[in-house]
Amino acid sequence: MGYRVLDTDDVTPSDDRPCELRSLTDPAGLDRMAINRYRAAPGEMLPLAYHYHDDQEEAFYVLSGTLHVETPDETHELSEDGLFVVDPGSPQRALNPEDAETPVDVLAIGAPPTEGDVHAYEP
Repeated sequence: MGYRVLDTDDVTPSDDRPCELRSLTDPAGLDRMAINRYRAAPGEMLPLAYHYHDDQEEAFYVLSGTLHVETPDETHELSEDGLFVVDPGSPQRALNPEDAETPVDVLAIGAPPTEGDVHAYEP
């Protein structure tokens, strides 16, 4: 059996993102899924670009605030406790719009964890 406890506030935020990103995968010792915690101020995107994955499924769980997820067909608006699931091959971009009044806190889970699986998408 194996168990781990992680205080996500102890994880140093990445410095290469447009918003605060705390990558929890390695600190939690995970190898079958990727978990990230995002905090996006108004006007900030979670990913670096509108994109899709070949093999990875993604789920965005809203901890607080309102998350907007743009897809080719529509923009979805999720409030606290909302869950948005993205199948492989489905383009999306998650963001907190400029006119938002508060930050949005999101837990993002992807499986399987992959590298080189992300592709830019031009709507």
